[in-house]
Amino acid sequence: MALDAIFNRDTRDPLSVAEKSLLNESFKYTGGGLVLTALAARSLFRSGVAFKIMATNPWVVLGVSLVGSIGTMMGVMYTPPEKTFQKHLFWLGFNACQAATLSPLFFFSPAILSRAALYTVGIVGSISYVGATATNDKFLNLGGPLLAGVTVVALSSLAPMVLPMGLRSLAITEAISLYGGLALFGGFVLYDTQKILKHARLAEAGHMKADPINESIGLELDMINIFIRLVQILAMQSNRKK
Repeated sequence: MALDAIFNRDTRDPLSVAEKSLLNESFKYTGGGLVLTALAARSLFRSGVAFKIMATNPWVVLGVSLVGSIGTMMGVMYTPPEKTFQKHLFWLGFNACQAATLSPLFFFSPAILSRAALYTVGIVGSISYVGATATNDKFLNLGGPLLAGVTVVALSSLAPMVLPMGLRSLAITEAISLYGGLALFGGFVLYDTQKILKHARLAEAGHMKADPINESIGLELDMINIFIRLVQILAMQSNRKK
């Protein structure tokens, strides 16, 4: 409600049929991908794969997950929508890579995971509503600042792995990674929602082809990053209460 009142005072006209269609299809693929990722991650955890992932060198896990995720994501992006089978195969591979990376999260309490999931849906739902009802391209100029923010958050996340740091420095970098990342990926939801609407208008004009699977990748990564940070924040709060 606050976002809508502050950033969305001048709302746009109702969405066109093309915009509604691409937005709905993109969110369907996003939801489907997240469900597949969650089910696969749960299966990997119950089968013991998550224990092996946790016992592996973190740099190896980081490298394999990055290579697999980026490779399958690029496969999705660069496969034309006409090649349905190949595109869906890359899409399933992308979600499988996300599941392998996220499976250790099931070491956390189910109560924490369920609350984080609920909060994620609420955050993304409300912010995407603001993006969908805002005037055309209002938030597309956030691309540059968001990219800079990703760099800062990524460096703050990796800093404890490569630099000898005191407790105060660790607390600062952790706060930047968690709370800064939460705000950052909320901004990405705004950006990606408006990008979908722009692509729908371009597709309607014949300048490009509508591709909901491609659009869903960005939204899925936004939601995963928000969810991970909420899990960590809730776990910290739970430990402090104890």
